[in-house]
Amino acid sequence: MSSPLWSKGASAHQKVAAFTQGNDQIFDLLLAKHDIDGSLAHIKMLRSIGLLTADELELLSRELLIIRQEVEAGNFKIEPDVEDIHSQIEIMLTRRLGEVGKKIHSGRSRNDQILTDIKLYLREECTQMAQEVQALFDGLQSLSEQHKEVMLPGYTHGQIAMPSSFGLWLGAYAETLVDDMHLLGAAYKIINQNPLGSAAGYGSSFPLDRQMTTRLLGFDTLHYNVIAAQMSRGKTEQSLAFAMASIAATLGKLAADCCLYICPNFGFISFPESLCTGSSIMPHKKNPDVWELIRAQCSLIQSVPNEIALLCNHLPHGYHRDFQLLKEVLFPTITQIRGCLQMAAFMLQHLQVNPHILDDPKYDYLFTVEEVNRRVLEGMSFREAYKSVGMEVNEGNFTSDKEVRHTHAGSIGNLCSQEIRSKMEAAMKDVATDTGRNP
Repeated sequence: MSSPLWSKGASAHQKVAAFTQGNDQIFDLLLAKHDIDGSLAHIKMLRSIGLLTADELELLSRELLIIRQEVEAGNFKIEPDVEDIHSQIEIMLTRRLGEVGKKIHSGRSRNDQILTDIKLYLREECTQMAQEVQALFDGLQSLSEQHKEVMLPGYTHGQIAMPSSFGLWLGAYAETLVDDMHLLGAAYKIINQNPLGSAAGYGSSFPLDRQMTTRLLGFDTLHYNVIAAQMSRGKTEQSLAFAMASIAATLGKLAADCCLYICPNFGFISFPESLCTGSSIMPHKKNPDVWELIRAQCSLIQSVPNEIALLCNHLPHGYHRDFQLLKEVLFPTITQIRGCLQMAAFMLQHLQVNPHILDDPKYDYLFTVEEVNRRVLEGMSFREAYKSVGMEVNEGNFTSDKEVRHTHAGSIGNLCSQEIRSKMEAAMKDVATDTGRNP
């Protein structure tokens, strides 16, 4: 490996260079366009404080936009002997423009550069993730309304408990996604702060206009304290990891339900054969492999906040090379959770429900509470009604009209779908869909 841009003459040993670089080249490609956007904003600011001429700004901006087009076209790569995305872009500028390319790094460090890249990348991913949560929410609500009259048994302790409905079941997951969206919105607010200009964590003697780069990059605000900006490394990633873990908890439980309900012993739901997998030996099998893999991936995703905590919690303030591994923990997780959201929404588009579940006499006892309440409404005390119905069950004499008379807010007969939608619309406002900024 050749000497890096920051070398003072000596080259790192090849084994050291390879070990410290790790998988950075792979993950840094995801940051390429964001590194360019950060640089475009930075050089405009440098021009405003007199560190670049107008001609130099024009040259650098034009070439950065050309490199950005190469990134978008898939023609950009980090060369084998180049350490990271920042070095690659600066090398390319210097090759193409000469000495002016070397001026781009004035007033910043790779520390605030990578912080800015990650913030911009995570902000974009957060926005797209929110849209995918919204799409799943919409699908669940639509199915909830479509099948709200179809009954199914509710369970507690894994035992038949009380009447439920597909409207109630599907609507429950829709509303739970609202809570997940609130956490995603909180992560977005932590992400959407500008660290650029904090340099290596102690600022710069250049009169940097950090408010200007904040505006140009569409950040809501600054990380004002330059040490605090550096301390956001790890906390930023962990905030999004918590939000993704919350989404994963919702998806994992939905997947577990679907795996259970598709089982012929239950037979509550089914999916087309093309969306299931078969057995190499049992010709009758229709396996819910998609839901099983969603369940498994969502279990792994819920470990990520702890991985990040273990990586960062005992580090003193300031930059440490440990942070490089955050990309390897977080970036694949973003791909995983977004894939699970997209696949769950796709599968639910093909959900088929069984409208005759409660015809089976084993579900007759679902209605014991309904009968107790009916007798209470007729004047019997609750304890006496409970005892009399219990005795009928024990003696095998219990019967019910199987009518469900739930009318209160959030019950089988009053799903409050519009109220839940209003909650989601309010939560979505915390995650911007477009910064409206062009550096």
